[in-house]
Amino acid sequence: MAEDSLGVVKARLSSICRHRGIDLAGLPVDVITAPAIRLDLERDQDRLAETVHTLRPRLLLLDPFVRLHRIDENNAGDVSALLAYLRALQREHDLAIVVTHHARKNGPAGAQAGQGLRGSGDLHAWGDSNLYLRRSRDALVLTVEHRAAAAHAPVSLALVGDDDHAHLEIVDGEGDDGCAGVDLDTAVLAALARAPLSRTALRAAVRVRNERLGQTLTQLARAGLVVRDGDKWARGDEAVPVPPLAQARERNGANAAP
Repeated sequence: MAEDSLGVVKARLSSICRHRGIDLAGLPVDVITAPAIRLDLERDQDRLAETVHTLRPRLLLLDPFVRLHRIDENNAGDVSALLAYLRALQREHDLAIVVTHHARKNGPAGAQAGQGLRGSGDLHAWGDSNLYLRRSRDALVLTVEHRAAAAHAPVSLALVGDDDHAHLEIVDGEGDDGCAGVDLDTAVLAALARAPLSRTALRAAVRVRNERLGQTLTQLARAGLVVRDGDKWARGDEAVPVPPLAQARERNGANAAP
């Protein structure tokens, strides 16, 4: 936990455990207390590998990526080498590795959430499962991508409770405009990632007013991110069948992507 003091980390873990009625002292949870870790350095790579070898954890959490190296995050070669080390560590010791990373404040409109990550695109491609948290009004919106499985629909979360019992809860999204506080572009693209949907089915999946859904579909279509195939909508790169480029531009507007 490279951005927080040990006291803050322990208080946060204790709060989560109290909410669930679990004794933190009885859990196999260890916190790395080294003043700094630089995973672009062979010395620190060896130290972390030795720690994993000794403790045999099932999960290693590294938070956040930007505080754990000295490389240029925009340099694909440097990022790729560091991520290759983590992949080798994961495979050698048969453990899950979670790396938290920041998104750009102004990511590309209508793009997949992973394309809004800071730095090299290797960060997006590296993950087997990618979870994205974005703040929208008073809610946190969680979207998910999996390399080899269908994604869950976006989920709205809220931080609730006092300092001793602070925790995240799923916000009930029922209602005429359940996605009022959600990045609707992301919600629509995530829903269509599973299968093409009719507008009625898509509206039910994202729980939004028909007018707002129509505006979002128009914007995504102009960007070439979705296409209409008969009475169904599909991801622009996953339409079945995919319209020829000329038809896609005629159907979706001049800005349809090849």
